[in-house]
Amino acid sequence: MAFGNKKTKRVIPSDDLIVLEDVVKTYQDGNGALALNGISLTIKRGEFVFIVGDSGSGKSTLIKLLLRELTATSGDIYVNGQNLSTLKHSAIPKYRRKLGVVFQDFRLLKDRNVYENVAFAQRVIQTPNRLIKRNVPAILSIVGLAGKYKAKPKQLAGGEQQRVALARALINKPPILLCDEPTGNLDPTNSWEIMKLLEQINKRGTTVIVVTHNSEIVNEMQKRVIAIKKGVIVSDVEKGGYIDEY
Repeated sequence: MAFGNKKTKRVIPSDDLIVLEDVVKTYQDGNGALALNGISLTIKRGEFVFIVGDSGSGKSTLIKLLLRELTATSGDIYVNGQNLSTLKHSAIPKYRRKLGVVFQDFRLLKDRNVYENVAFAQRVIQTPNRLIKRNVPAILSIVGLAGKYKAKPKQLAGGEQQRVALARALINKPPILLCDEPTGNLDPTNSWEIMKLLEQINKRGTTVIVVTHNSEIVNEMQKRVIAIKKGVIVSDVEKGGYIDEY
């Protein structure tokens, strides 16, 4: 009985939270646009990583691949040891519940108050009401909104809305927090407050990945910086900065 042709299952070290191996993404839009061209990288558990690059560089495609909104044309993506290319469609919602996601435009439920916006994420995973009543005030306190739980999104400033979005993303204690331009709609003061919160969250053990164009924040915070240009990683530096040519 021959076993020589059996493919060995890839074992990912437990500390390697996100692993991309020679990932290519081509959009089937008639032109066959190449968004990512052979990306390979590893993000360790507990890291804080900036992903930078100009518009069209492939940053958003990378985030969508991690969210499993898209699938790679070729190559493999592992998140927490799970190969996303073999993830069944029916398993995607459960997979996404293990990710915290914050967007530039907040994406809050406008007809619900702060408490209900945050509680919504707990109701999705069928958390008992008694725990929701404990967990929501606790996370709102962490993001500095303990006194705003009855307010509707339209009654909040932009920085406060992003804090609500952050609380909602963190309420289920995900191991990974993906932030797509989290300060894009904020003034400098609120931008820094959000970044300080992200740093605190990272120190608590959450792996934080931030896609941003904000060079001042990247240069000041001195975290790992991965630069993408035309679908290729052109720089990956610990304690890096934002170089104009990115």
